[in-house]
Amino acid sequence: MTISFEGRVAIVTGAGGGLGRAYALELARRGAKVVVNDLGAARDGTGHSDAALKVVEEIEQAGGIAMSNGGSVTDMDQMSEMVAKAKEAWGGVHILINNAGILRDKSFTKMTMDDWRLVVDVHLTGSATATKAVWDMMREQNYGRILMTASSTGLYGNFGQANYGAAKLGLAGLTKTLYLEGAKYNVKVNTIAPVAGTRMTEDIFPAEAFKAFAPENVVPAALFLVSDDAPTNQIVGAGAGFFHTAHVTMTKGKMLAAEDRTPEGVAAHWSEISDRDGETVPKSGADQSMTILQSLQG
Repeated sequence: MTISFEGRVAIVTGAGGGLGRAYALELARRGAKVVVNDLGAARDGTGHSDAALKVVEEIEQAGGIAMSNGGSVTDMDQMSEMVAKAKEAWGGVHILINNAGILRDKSFTKMTMDDWRLVVDVHLTGSATATKAVWDMMREQNYGRILMTASSTGLYGNFGQANYGAAKLGLAGLTKTLYLEGAKYNVKVNTIAPVAGTRMTEDIFPAEAFKAFAPENVVPAALFLVSDDAPTNQIVGAGAGFFHTAHVTMTKGKMLAAEDRTPEGVAAHWSEISDRDGETVPKSGADQSMTILQSLQG
């Protein structure tokens, strides 16, 4: 089976370099018309460049079709204008990959609230803003594929990245609601947690590991998750050719007798409450309530 994007229009944010560039190039190679969105900013969110234009040139030189866009994902008007231009030129938008991001890494004790707000604004609110700009169109055309970018920091934690981790886990949570709201309109929403050697990680990886974690090794998972036959509500990790899924699970739990519904009772039954044997993966938040109701009836 060959996955093709012929006839599809894709927007990739933060596509001037790294992962976004790799996504844009491969989407175009497989037939998509691509909006290459990038501020051309340094990883701390400052400065400008013609990064997006260079990626468009690469796509066009390879025979593909693309347009550049310099809008900020934090600006609703600019995202709406980007989507309107894509629709005017190519008839609609079928795919959105939310990839734009910056870092302001500091331990929480040294982190200012400005550092917090900026990272959360770009990653979490920025992804919501870009998604909001395409959402109604995707519903109306009964087709949409949206990919959020989480991180192992959001899923599992990482010292010195409280702002980044909070934003990234927030994106996984956003996915879990949007997949429900988009289901009847054939809008599928997934999350990728990439590990890649990019300008945001070049001083973190050793030189050899940096090569192994080339962005191109994340692309297969990302493009599968925005393809026609993609699953939905998945969290997929990808890096260096290794792929896995991650899940938010729920243990079987323990219904406590009335006399045990105290902090001491929870402590006494903690091993049963936290026992992961037989844990499940809820399909929505309602599953938690249903499990409690079933326990009450049992």
